[in-house]
Amino acid sequence: MRLGLLTACLPGESLEDIARWAGSNGYAALEVAAWPDRPGRDWEASHLDVEAFGQADADRVTSILDRHGLTLSAVAYYENNLHQDREVREATHAHLRRCVDAAQLLGVRLVGTFVGRDVTLTTTENLRLAEQVLPPLVEYAAARDVRLVIENCPMEGWHPDGYPANLAYSPELWGWMADLGLWLNYDPSHLVWLGIDPVAALEAHADRILHVQAKDVEVDAAARNRYGVFGQVLDRQPWVSGWWRYRIPGLGEVDWRRLIDALHQHGYEGVVSVEHEDPVWSGDPDRVRQGLTIAHRTLAPHVHI
Repeated sequence: MRLGLLTACLPGESLEDIARWAGSNGYAALEVAAWPDRPGRDWEASHLDVEAFGQADADRVTSILDRHGLTLSAVAYYENNLHQDREVREATHAHLRRCVDAAQLLGVRLVGTFVGRDVTLTTTENLRLAEQVLPPLVEYAAARDVRLVIENCPMEGWHPDGYPANLAYSPELWGWMADLGLWLNYDPSHLVWLGIDPVAALEAHADRILHVQAKDVEVDAAARNRYGVFGQVLDRQPWVSGWWRYRIPGLGEVDWRRLIDALHQHGYEGVVSVEHEDPVWSGDPDRVRQGLTIAHRTLAPHVHI
């Protein structure tokens, strides 16, 4: 097992600079962000230009990682593969295929994404839609010896009422995902605020976990008593529930000792990748790196045994 980080938390930094810092601060792997470079979306990280990615680019990225003692754990592109706008959906699928192509050139077998949801349809209708549109993407990846790993984030901010907009949020759906050929990029933080024991969920689905993201969550039980589990309704803001928020590992509710021990017991030998979405340790690159240092201090004693 190795400790890594998702580069998306440093969208303004170069891959070289991130790799240099990560390798010098105890990290062993990078999950590299590959969103399209789109004007006006500075929060999205484009550390791999997969639209124009060739062997020379793969050699350059591999050289950067080797130089700093790192491996590549996955290519990361977490978008809505069931988007209600057909043109947006098709563009998302096209970019995801380019991520798969880049992963093949880089020799990494994993690309991370979401299932997503068409928010104009019911959940049942979305399941049927996914069964039509996702298998061709799975097949495209498999033909290149790549597997799609799905993060179990609810993505409630995509839904106008804050309901789950990624049909991978619940362990009930993970068997359905497996039937489609999809695998898990397991993030325990989402399960905690949903009221699910992340260790129990891990143990029930360990054979589907190919990648792990390490993010924590802080729960304000008193605020939940006011808003309920679906979050604030009046003056609602996207991505703000009013009663929980994501934190750096060690600053929230996840029992990392138990969770990583469960990974060890089930023979997991992949990467535990820190996904930094902590609003306290954000705002500028130095604070983000401080947050990553806290995460390393929390996780390294359990990962490196």
